[in-house]
Amino acid sequence: MSDERPKKESSPFEKKINKFFINHFTKVKTIDKIFFLEHLKTMLSAGLSLIEGLDVLSKEIQNKKLNSVINEIKIGVENGSQFSEVLTQYPKVFPPIYVKMIASGEISGKLEGSLEQVMTQMKKNYELTSTIHGALIYPAVIVVAISAVSVLMVTFVLPKLMVMFDDVDAKLPLSTRILVAITDFMSKPLNLILIFLILSTIVGFFIFSLKKFPKFKRFIHKINVNLPIIGKIIKQINLARFSLTLSSLLKSTIPIVEAVDISAEICSNVRYQDALKIAAEKIKKGTNLSQTLREFNKLFPPMVTEMIMVGERTGEIDKLLDELSKFYSNEVDKTMKNFSTIIEPVIIILLGLGVAGIAVAVIMPIYSLTQSF
Repeated sequence: MSDERPKKESSPFEKKINKFFINHFTKVKTIDKIFFLEHLKTMLSAGLSLIEGLDVLSKEIQNKKLNSVINEIKIGVENGSQFSEVLTQYPKVFPPIYVKMIASGEISGKLEGSLEQVMTQMKKNYELTSTIHGALIYPAVIVVAISAVSVLMVTFVLPKLMVMFDDVDAKLPLSTRILVAITDFMSKPLNLILIFLILSTIVGFFIFSLKKFPKFKRFIHKINVNLPIIGKIIKQINLARFSLTLSSLLKSTIPIVEAVDISAEICSNVRYQDALKIAAEKIKKGTNLSQTLREFNKLFPPMVTEMIMVGERTGEIDKLLDELSKFYSNEVDKTMKNFSTIIEPVIIILLGLGVAGIAVAVIMPIYSLTQSF
């Protein structure tokens, strides 16, 4: 006799709870989406129907949320809906830009080609985002480590050193008095909690204001673009995303007005979003894209507008935009690598100044006392 027992089926309540946690707490990574599209394209090329391909992938995909979405997409397609039409119901998994490209492929009868373009777009965006995140990890780790060491020094180490100055009658140097005051304040747990709450409130209010007040967000984004070093990086990132997105959309035969409008949403900086939305409106009235973007010369350098103008005249704007996206993606890659190289000595210098300041504040009064004897 077999010892195997039939698996207990989950109750409707348990299914609802599982679905809630999958939908709200499980993320679909870009790699999972690329895997899904790549395998779907391969199966369609091999002659399988869309429903058959979705059925196979629903059994292969390990990510529970994406697995659930694919099953629901399959049901939608079986009920007679277009593939792209069903995808619009999952904007967090499949953003509008990808849905538009797939819809264009369905209309032209080139679904496999549109899936290939979507995959390429995803991969390039993923590489760009990974470059940015990778360059920021090192400075972030260093800053967190320095902050932790500073708090440890001020709360535990320095209070023991400051005890030696309690019985000193002579007037302490200014640097020592400042260090004593900071140490006394930070050594009290209640004060640390107060500082943490104040900083959390400031950060929380700042994030809330960015989301709820468009004018404040535009003001902050305007400052960001004009910052030294950081402003240059922000421009390169937005230009890379704009050119990559617009190129992919135009290759999918999406009308330029709609393509420019979608590209605006991909840009992370509001100033670029506003400029491209204005451009889309002017294109409707017959103005060329290159001519419109020249009005925003602080955001779109002459190289960008000139290459777009050449593309408009030759009818190969998608190819030239693709070249622009490669150029700016490489520039972002170089800049972020240099950023890590630049930030390292800056952090070391700041750390050295902090240690030197503490050393001076501790040693100066000791030296003065020894001189008086």
